[in-house]
Amino acid sequence: MPAKYHNELEYKVRDYECDLQGVVNNSIYLNYLEHARHEFLLSLGLDFTELFYKGVVAVVARADLSYKHPLKSKDRFVVKTRVEQKGFKYIFYQDIYKLPDNKLSLKGVITTATLINGKLAISDEITEAIQTKL
Repeated sequence: MPAKYHNELEYKVRDYECDLQGVVNNSIYLNYLEHARHEFLLSLGLDFTELFYKGVVAVVARADLSYKHPLKSKDRFVVKTRVEQKGFKYIFYQDIYKLPDNKLSLKGVITTATLINGKLAISDEITEAIQTKL
């Protein structure tokens, strides 16, 4: 059964994101995933700047990326995101598909956690916002 995604965000590869081999540099994929997570959370009414001023900081604890098929300059693609909460962790399953053929380019699992006033803790605000989407 295919995974149910909570959000999708479409992009286009820019020339400067490619390396000498003409493919997207491996580190750029992290930028794509981060931007997609931020946009997803914004769609839930969560703004990282506002959370920061409330003493809530979301941090990446682990990134597990599996590169499947390279993207090249001017390729269009979509980042599909779903999230699960496991205790104090928020686990984002993020897959990148090249368009228009939906060829899998990357599978990512990004594990995040929150610090509240400098201490590892569950953010009720983030949890409630995510649960409304699940």
